[in-house]
Parts: sequence; structure tokens; C-alpha cells
Amino acid sequence: MKKFLLYILLILLSYLLYSNEDSKYIVAGVAIFLVGMNFMEDGFKLFSDGILEKLISISTNTIPKSVVFGVISTAILQSSSLIAIIVISFLSAKIISLSGALGVVFGSALGTTVTTWLVSTLGVKIDIAAFALPVIIFGVIFRFSKQKNIQGVGNILLGLGFVFLGISYMKDGFEELKHGFDLEQFSVDGYKGIIIYTLIGLVATVIIQSSSATLALTITALSTGQIMYLNAMAIAAGANIGSATTAALGAMVSNANSKRMAVGLFIFKGTTSFVTLFFLYYLYDLVNYISDFFGVNYDDWAIKLAIFHTLYNLTGLIIFSLLIPKLVVFLKKLFVEDVGTYISKLRYLDMEVVKVPFVALKATRKETIHLYDNATEVLSHAIMLHRHRYLDKLNIPLVVKESTDLIELDIDEFYQTRIKSLYGDIINYSTYFISALDDEEKVYLYGLRTACRDIAEAVKNTKELQQNISKYLSSNNEYIKSEYNFIREAIAKTLDTINKIKSSEDEIDVLSKSELLKVYLKSLDVIATGRIDVLIREKRIDKIMATTLLNDSAHAYTIINKLINVSKVLWIEDLTIKQLGEDYEAGKNLRKS
Repeated sequence: MKKFLLYILLILLSYLLYSNEDSKYIVAGVAIFLVGMNFMEDGFKLFSDGILEKLISISTNTIPKSVVFGVISTAILQSSSLIAIIVISFLSAKIISLSGALGVVFGSALGTTVTTWLVSTLGVKIDIAAFALPVIIFGVIFRFSKQKNIQGVGNILLGLGFVFLGISYMKDGFEELKHGFDLEQFSVDGYKGIIIYTLIGLVATVIIQSSSATLALTITALSTGQIMYLNAMAIAAGANIGSATTAALGAMVSNANSKRMAVGLFIFKGTTSFVTLFFLYYLYDLVNYISDFFGVNYDDWAIKLAIFHTLYNLTGLIIFSLLIPKLVVFLKKLFVEDVGTYISKLRYLDMEVVKVPFVALKATRKETIHLYDNATEVLSHAIMLHRHRYLDKLNIPLVVKESTDLIELDIDEFYQTRIKSLYGDIINYSTYFISALDDEEKVYLYGLRTACRDIAEAVKNTKELQQNISKYLSSNNEYIKSEYNFIREAIAKTLDTINKIKSSEDEIDVLSKSELLKVYLKSLDVIATGRIDVLIREKRIDKIMATTLLNDSAHAYTIINKLINVSKVLWIEDLTIKQLGEDYEAGKNLRKS
């Protein structure tokens, strides 16, 4: 789709530059403006250093907070696309709710009106090019700094300078065009003109991929008298629809949550724009009344367009903010996630998320937890237990003793289709954003990769264990049956403890529970505890049973040890607490030696 739009844009530019030499200033102005917006967006990504993403994660738990955040952040950053990218990333990774995401992007629509005010006041009323060059110079100087934050400031200044320069070029271009080619002759009265210019605004925004650029172009054309005010109002409404169309097209290839947000945004902007167009003449009179009240000159069309743009976005925001809960219910029915693919398919990793490394790291952690959840199913079935039978139960030994039914499970197939494939996808996905992480984040990602490997190896270690549990669970030898029940109990208690760890918000508690599991793990050592000697000496089990038990106890020990390490990686994010655990382990090993 984007390639198709690019070809259309190139053809239109070629024709425009060939047919009218004066249009080159306008085209150059739009291009410079877009470059400026892109620089500003990149600058804020560097400058924020993850702060913006963290703010979004804590500012979307209620609809009012998310709406206010959307307005303020877009007004400051001057980039609704940057906000949209981050919000879609959070939503795709299921870190924020759909209602919170909708609140941010709805608020973002009002935040974009700041661009309209900037162009209407500074852009067309003063020689803005005089400010552009000094800002660009300082931007270039800061951009060559080795510090990421200063580079970000440099990009922001460069972007601002190019935006100013682009507006100046567009303004001069329309002034020049006016002498040889008057666009006003194409103005159309009545609703016919409204429809035509709405389509122009829509198409221009879809092709340019920026409603801000479309509005900047419209305001500069309006200020030089190239188009009528009513037609400019229609273009502004069309640009609003165009920006929603672009977002919808981009998100339709993503997951269900992204599709929901895209359709929600399209409903919001589309409905607001259509209602605005229907009542356009009444709004025309209302804007005139507001302008007179605040002392705006009758012929100051640029300011009037800014008032109009703000008025209809504010009205739409107020109405739709109240409708978000109902809209969420509708969207969830419209796009239903395929719960049947829960086990074998990725749930949180989406290529849209990679654009925001901070969120991609969070998504990778959630997908690793998903991998662990898959592994607990195969581990439970391998020891002939169902998770619902023992998780959160008080008497796990009794549950284990009473659970004697054999569970048929092909561990090789389960490993290949549900563990190895997810493991490979997680590792592959992390390669796309690892270079954008800071050193601390890279260390955490390496920990997640290690956890994935430990989960996969834990599952592989259950194959031989499963066969022998199945064999000895139906044995007439109560001693060997008791030993294998003890192994089953140990793995079940480990999985149950980790299940409790998952819901704990106290990372010190997570560490202490993990260390207690390490202590409990010692009871599995049939050699150190002396149990194997008693069993052999008193001829309670034969040599083959003894050898098998020794091997399986070692397998169970390895499985539990790996699961404990996984729990520390996944549920202890504080590096200080994690280091405390590592120091404790190192101290124990030193005392042993």
C-alpha cells in the first residue's frame, strides 16, 4: 500500500513540477516540513530515553488520565504519529488496556491543533525563515554530541528549524503562484464544494502521510487568498479522516488489539468529521461569533481555521471520551482473538512493537512467561498430574498419591511444536531491537534469553523421566513407587510455589521463596540423603531400579533448578535484589569450597 502511494506521489510531483515552475517552492516546502516533523519525532525518541513510554504505562489506567495525557504529550511533542506508534506497541504487547489506548489517541487529536495554531500565528504572520536558520545551526551542533539526550535535543531543534523553513517556503510558493496561476478560480460554493475539498484533504493526507503537513499547506494557501475559507474548513475535516484511514491501513495487518484501536480511531475521527461537515455552515457562524468575541479580525482566516479545527476536535473528544467503554465492548466483539491458538502461537510479539525497544523488551518478558506457562503443562502431564489438581492446593503429597491415572503425551511433538518454535521466535524477535537497548536493558534481555533456554531444556529433560514414572507408578514395588511419587511431589511443589511467585508484587518475597526452593531441592538427592543406600542394602529395590532412580533424581534436580533460575529472571526485575540473590549464591558456594 505504501509503495502504491509513493508511486502516486512521484507521478503527481513530476506533473506538478513540469506544468508550473512556481509550484516547486510549495513542493519543497511540504518536503522540508515533513523532514522537520521526522527529525522532531526521532529527537523526542532519543531525548525521552524511555521516559515517554514509562509515562504512557502509568498514565492510561483511567480514561480521563489517558485523554489528558494524549492531549498534553501530543501538544508538546508535535507528533501524533509518535504517540500512536508507542500506544499501538503497548497495546499489541497487552501492556495497556484498549480503553487507555483509545483515550490517548483521542486526546492526541486535540493535541495536534497546536500545529494549526503554530502555523496560523507564527507561520503566516512573521518572517519565520529568519528564526529557522539559527535553530537549524544549533540543531546540527548538538546532533554531533556523543550523549544521546543532547543528540535528541539537536534533532528536535533541527526538526523545528525545518518545520519553520518549510512553512516559509510554502507561504512564498503560494505568493509566487498567485501571480501566474490563481487557485481561487477552482473554489466551489455549497455542499458540492465541501465534498470536493473534503476529498482533497483526505487524499492529500493519505498520500503525504501527515495531516499536519496537509493543514500547514491549507493554512498557507488560505492566508495568501488561494482558497476560500469554507473550502479550507472542508480540507481540514478531510485531513482528519485521512489520518484515521492511514492508521487503520497500517494496523490492519497487526493483531486483534491493534485492529480494534485502528477501527476505534477511524470511528472517532470519521464520525466527528462527517458530523462537522453536515453542520459546517452552522459552525462557520459559530466560529465567526467566537472570533468576534475574542477580537479576531474579520479577514484573519488563518486564525479562524485554527479556532474551527480546535472546536470540532474538542467537541468530538468530549463526546467520544464518554463513549469509550461502550466502544471497547463493540470493538472486542468485532475482533475476537483466536483463543485456540493460545498454546502454539505468539501472543505478545508484534513487529509494530519493535519500533519502541522499551516496549519490545516488556513484550519479550511477557512472551517468555507465556513460554513458561506452556512448559508447565507438559511438565505436569509428564509427571502424570493435571495443573488444576495441585496448584494452590494445601495437601500436594496427598493429591500426588491419589493421582495414579496415566496421561498420554508425546513430549517430542510437544517440544517441537509448542516449546521450540516459541523459543526460536522469541530469540529471533529480540535480534530486531537489541541494538537499540542500553547496557542495563541488554543484560536483562540476555537473562530472558537464558530463561527461554532453561525452560526448553527443562522440558527436554522430562522425556526419560516421564517413561519411568509411567512404568513405576503401576509397579507392585511400593518402595520404588514411593520414590517416584516423591519426585512428582517435588516438581509439583516447585510449580505451585512459582505459581504463587507470579502473583507476588514483593520481589524480596520472590527471592526468599526461590531460595527456600533451593533448600528443598536438596531432599531430591537420594545419595546425599542416604535413601538409596537403605533401599539397596535392605533389598527393597533391585539394581536396575536403583540406577534408574539415580538418573531420574538427577533429571528432576536439573528441571527444578532451571525452573528456580527462570523464576528469578522473570519475576525479579530490580537489579539490586537480583544481585543480592547472586551474592547469596556465591557466598554459599564459597562456604562449600
